[in-house]
Amino acid sequence: MKKADLIVIAVVLAVAGVLVFFLYFVNGDAGKYVQIEADGKVVETFALNEDREYTYSYDGDTNTISIKDGRVTVTEANCPDRICANHMPIKRSGESIICLPHKLVVTVLDKVDDDNEIDAVA
Repeated sequence: MKKADLIVIAVVLAVAGVLVFFLYFVNGDAGKYVQIEADGKVVETFALNEDREYTYSYDGDTNTISIKDGRVTVTEANCPDRICANHMPIKRSGESIICLPHKLVVTVLDKVDDDNEIDAVA
C-alpha cells in the first residue's frame, strides 16, 4: 500500500464517521407521531407515546401495526415476503417500515403536517 492509499482510506473513514455521528446523535431524536399511508394516502396518524394496535385491511391485504413503549413494529402481515413483519422496531423521526406488496408505509414523524399538499417552486 502506498501512502496515498492510506490517506484516501483515512479520509473515507473520517467522512463516514461524521455521517454516522450526524445521523444517529444529532438527528437521532425520537419521533412523536406514527403516520400510516396506503397507496400514497394518509390512512391514520397516532401518537407514539400511546400503546396500541392497529390493523389495516384493504382488498384482502392485512397488516397489524403495534405501538409499544415508543416503538413501532409491523407484527403481522399476509404479504408473501413478510419483510415488513421482520423489520426491526422504529422510533426515530424519519424512520419507516414499508410493505411494498400492500403499498403500505409506516413512518415516524416529529410533527404532523396538517396540509398534505406538495410544495413546489415554479
